Amino acid sequence: MREVDAVITKRLASGVPLVSQVSRYIISAGGKRLRPALLLLVCGALGYRGEQRFNLAAVVEFIHTATLLHDDVVDESTLRRGRATANESFGNPASVLVGDFLYSRAFQMMLDAGDMRIMEILADATNTIAEGEVLQLMNMHDPSLDEAAYLRVIRSKTAKLFEASARLGAILAGSTPEQEQACADYGQALGTAFQVIDDALDYEGDVHEMGKNLGDDLREGKATLPLIAAMQRGTPAQRELIRHAIENGAVAELDSIVAIVRETGALEVTHQAAAAEAQRAIDSIGQLPANSHTNGLLQLAAQLLGRRH
Repeated sequence: MREVDAVITKRLASGVPLVSQVSRYIISAGGKRLRPALLLLVCGALGYRGEQRFNLAAVVEFIHTATLLHDDVVDESTLRRGRATANESFGNPASVLVGDFLYSRAFQMMLDAGDMRIMEILADATNTIAEGEVLQLMNMHDPSLDEAAYLRVIRSKTAKLFEASARLGAILAGSTPEQEQACADYGQALGTAFQVIDDALDYEGDVHEMGKNLGDDLREGKATLPLIAAMQRGTPAQRELIRHAIENGAVAELDSIVAIVRETGALEVTHQAAAAEAQRAIDSIGQLPANSHTNGLLQLAAQLLGRRH
């Protein structure tokens, strides 16, 4: 990861000071670097030790960071990872344009790999993420959203880059098609579990642990799994309250909504869904060679279930 950070620092350099300033601000915010770590772990599990793994790990982190910059503008978020978002600090125009810079820098870096298959995976992933963002926008303030539609957004918006990161590790390692697919399945399941838990934390977390404002999802009118499950299991009056809150982004009702989510067992339903995805991730890499990196992948899926922020 130190090597990846060195690549990130080097490739953030720009002749335009504001570009470097905003890029450094969000990259240095202490993110989990899960996607680069996933790529490196898969490379290690399959025996690839080449330098290109550091370059592509930085690429997936740049793509992820670009999506965060754009996300926070769209969602009008003010807090991420315990401090002001870039849009709050530098304004929306700078955040959007620096997000564009990170996307385009990532595509420049992809060329270094000199592999059309790698470019295809990353281009497809970036496009799918953008579609997921638009799909989520269309679903805002829609209380009729069901679990299938909710998962479709997650698989596009969040899990796709996890999937691509794992697949890239397998491609770099020259793995068999079966191993490559197993790694991609692992990444998709891990990314899905990660986001489902994130959505649960919006109703059970602590703002100091989370580093973001609780109730942000509700304010944005997002019908996430805790709310979907609560509506399925609640009384007519509880359903109506949640429906109204989703339609109107009614944060004033947050305490009541949190109580309903907890009373109806919706958080348990959400954690069970995340646990099923984490288990799917674990099951999918049974055919990888037994070594410390594969153990790391297994531990990552298991630890996800204890995630608090």
